[in-house]
Amino acid sequence: MRRLAVAAAVTAGALALTGCGADSDDAEGALSVSSAYMPQPVSDSMAAGFLTIANTSGKAAELTSVTSDIGEVTVHETVGQAMHEAQEVAVPAHGRLVLESGGSHLMFEKLKRKPKQGETVSVELHFATAVVTVDMPVKSATYTPKTGH
Repeated sequence: MRRLAVAAAVTAGALALTGCGADSDDAEGALSVSSAYMPQPVSDSMAAGFLTIANTSGKAAELTSVTSDIGEVTVHETVGQAMHEAQEVAVPAHGRLVLESGGSHLMFEKLKRKPKQGETVSVELHFATAVVTVDMPVKSATYTPKTGH
């Protein structure tokens, strides 16, 4: 009887530890950012930002907000010729979200200062299960990436 109790306790412990382990389908830790940049703003109050978010997990990740000490940041989607603010944006499982010129992008408003070429702007991407900090280099106003976007 004692052996059965010990075996049951070991099995229960192993199951509990399995539940605490890293889940390969968990989006936290499976998010990475590449090709981030901000064209030098031509306006004193507004700017745009572009980047690619990759998700290697088996679950979609929801980008719920973006923050920066430089001003207010929102994600804007472009559908057809219309641009509108997106409340939440999905990064698909085993996929990526591309924020690019002419498409969905970051919109910086009410800038506290106008970033200059050669500087970096720090942003925090807030997901349902993680926060990813990104340093975006400020490029020339006419910069067009050769790869990525």
